[in-house]
Amino acid sequence: MNLPCIDLDIFLSKGTPDSVIIAECKKAAEALIEHGALVLHDSRVNEEDNDRFIDLLEDYFAQPEAELRKDERPELGYQIGVTLENTEKPKCAVHEPCLRVIEKLEPSERPLDISAHQPDPKCRFFWRMSEPLPYESQFPVLNAQNVIPQAESIKQRWTPIMEQWGSAMKSAVDDLSEMVAIGLGLPAKSFREPGKYGSHLLAPTASDLKKYGKKDTILAGFHTDLNFLTIHGRSRYSGLHIWARNSGKRHAVRIQPGSSNLLVQAGKQLEHLTGGLIKAGYHEVVVNDDLLSLLEKRKRDHPDRPLIRISSTFFWHLSSNFDLVTIPELAGRAKALDSREEDEVVYEPMKVGQLVSNELKHIALMA
Repeated sequence: MNLPCIDLDIFLSKGTPDSVIIAECKKAAEALIEHGALVLHDSRVNEEDNDRFIDLLEDYFAQPEAELRKDERPELGYQIGVTLENTEKPKCAVHEPCLRVIEKLEPSERPLDISAHQPDPKCRFFWRMSEPLPYESQFPVLNAQNVIPQAESIKQRWTPIMEQWGSAMKSAVDDLSEMVAIGLGLPAKSFREPGKYGSHLLAPTASDLKKYGKKDTILAGFHTDLNFLTIHGRSRYSGLHIWARNSGKRHAVRIQPGSSNLLVQAGKQLEHLTGGLIKAGYHEVVVNDDLLSLLEKRKRDHPDRPLIRISSTFFWHLSSNFDLVTIPELAGRAKALDSREEDEVVYEPMKVGQLVSNELKHIALMA
């Protein structure tokens, strides 16, 4: 699938005519409305930095389980540090509205069956990329201090690499949030300001392909993201499928090497704030034929490296204390789309932190 490609360089370049900038911003907003996702070109993104990041995470997740468990923080809802495999459950396995979404898809376009799916066989690490709060948070669990791995070979490289790649991802989404606001006809800072103290997370996900590298294995079951915008750098392995709002079809997505491109997906906070004008995008990660082909190539070309699929992912959040209330200017457009597609969803006002807490309970990360 060829998602719309949004050029962030146009937005950032001094001297670009306002008409050109506004057109690109409208293109970004429409891409999220129609597809729930877009490709973002940002020439500041360095592929070598992404490779260093992935190398680090491959080495980290290749450690023995006993070493990894030292970095678990279940008492904090796994919102910092490591989450080991078979912990997080896909919400859509039991969530009625989500199951209805699957039922409406043509059988050939449905995700792999998660009705009897156990918790996802994936690991994850959350590294917070937030500014220090100038006020007391109502949701301290969502603003906990970072965990640094203790193994010396990892510890020495960890913070510089995580901060470098996390900063690149955060800068890209910070700027894109302005483009989307302008494209929706809102003041430029409408999303960026509420996200200034957001609980942003650099969130690499790891799947051990030695254990789970069989075709049609579900690595991450059909789901949406609970944050505002999710951004991904290029992974070494494919396997990501997304469902565009306007098509109802499953599409494989992969970022080309050397392109300075990133994949962006809409999350639940953006859906709530826009009243459903932009919907959180459904997606899954599975072992498909393309992934298996890349796996065999990786074995041949790098026989000494761990066979672990790392997703280069960043979750951009609004501040946990921010009041999520649908923007009135967008409500009418959202209602028109809802009446065309599905039952109208009511977005009750709530704090961002409450939405996050509710979603974490659905996926078994918080009691």
